[in-house]
Amino acid sequence: MTIKLICAFVLAYLFATVFGKYYIPWLKKQKAGQEIKENGPTWHMSKSGTPTMGGVMFILAVLFVILTVGFEGMLKGHFVHIFVFLFASVFGVIGFLDDWEKVKNKRNLGLSAKAKFLLQLAAALCFLFLMRQIGYVSPNLYIPFANKTILMPEWLYFIFAAFVVVGTVNAVNITDGIDGLAAGSSMPVCLFFVAVSFVWGQDYLELGIVASALLGGLLGFLVYNFNPAKVFMGDTGSLFLGGAIVGLAFAYDMPLVLITLGIIYIIETLSDIIQVGYFKLSHGKRVFRMAPFHHHLEMGGWTGKKWKEKEIFALFTGISLLFAIISFIGVYNRFAL
Repeated sequence: MTIKLICAFVLAYLFATVFGKYYIPWLKKQKAGQEIKENGPTWHMSKSGTPTMGGVMFILAVLFVILTVGFEGMLKGHFVHIFVFLFASVFGVIGFLDDWEKVKNKRNLGLSAKAKFLLQLAAALCFLFLMRQIGYVSPNLYIPFANKTILMPEWLYFIFAAFVVVGTVNAVNITDGIDGLAAGSSMPVCLFFVAVSFVWGQDYLELGIVASALLGGLLGFLVYNFNPAKVFMGDTGSLFLGGAIVGLAFAYDMPLVLITLGIIYIIETLSDIIQVGYFKLSHGKRVFRMAPFHHHLEMGGWTGKKWKEKEIFALFTGISLLFAIISFIGVYNRFAL
C-alpha cells in the first residue's frame, strides 16, 4: 500500500512537470491568456495575458495515475477512485466552459452565476445519488473529534450534502486569486487524505491513490504556478480541485471534516460574504480593503503592511497544514476498537 501511494505521488508529479513544459507554450500559441479584473489590485494588471486553463496539467496527471497505479483496483472491482475523478471532472468541464468564454470574449466574465450554480447543483446531486446507490455514501453523518455518528433523514442529508458540495467547490475557486495560493493551500488537504488512507487500511487504498496523485499533480503544477506564475489553473483547475476535495470527503464518508480541513476556503468565502453584506447594509462601507481575504492582505490589511504574494502563499499553506494535522487527530480513532 505504501509503495502505491508513493508511486502515485511521484508519477503524478513527473507527469505534470513534463506535460507542463509542452502544454504552456501551446497555450501561449493559442493565445489562451487570462484577463485580469480591473477592480483588483493594480499590480495584478501585469499578469494579463498569462496562459490560463493550466489545471489540465494536474487533471491529466491524476487520470494517468488512476489508469496505472489504480488499474489493479479496477480489476478487483473497485471503482471509487474512478467515481471521484469523474465527479471532479464534471466540475472541471464547467470550469473549462467558463474559461473558454473568458478567453473567447477577452474579458474576465464567463458563464453567468446562475448557469454555473445550476450546473454545479445538478452535478452534485447526480454524484451523491450514485454514491448512495453504490454504498459509498450514507445518511449517517460522522462527527470528527467527538467520534460519533448521527443518523439523518435521507432527504435532509441530500440537501445538506448538495450545499456542502457546491459551497466547497466555489470556496476553492475563490481561493484561486494569487500565484500558487489554491494549489499551496490544497496540498495539505490532499496530504490529510493520503494519511487517512494509510492509517485506515487497504479498504481506502483507491481513494488514497487519488489523493496522492492530486498532491503530486499540484506540486508539479506549482513548479509553473508559483510566483511569478507562468500559468494559471483557471476555473478548469480550481473547480476540478474543489470537486476532487469534496468528492474525497464524501467518499471517505466524513464531509464535516471540511470545517477544519478547509479552514482557508472558509476564511476566504466568509470574507467575501461579509464584505458584500456589509457594503449593502452600510451603503458603501467596507470591512476589508478588498475581498477575498488574500487581497485584503495584499492591499495593506488593517495594519498597513502590504503582504507579498509569496508571503501570503507561505501563510495560507502553513495554516492549511496546521489544520490538516488537527483534522487528522480528529478522525484518527474513527475505527479504533
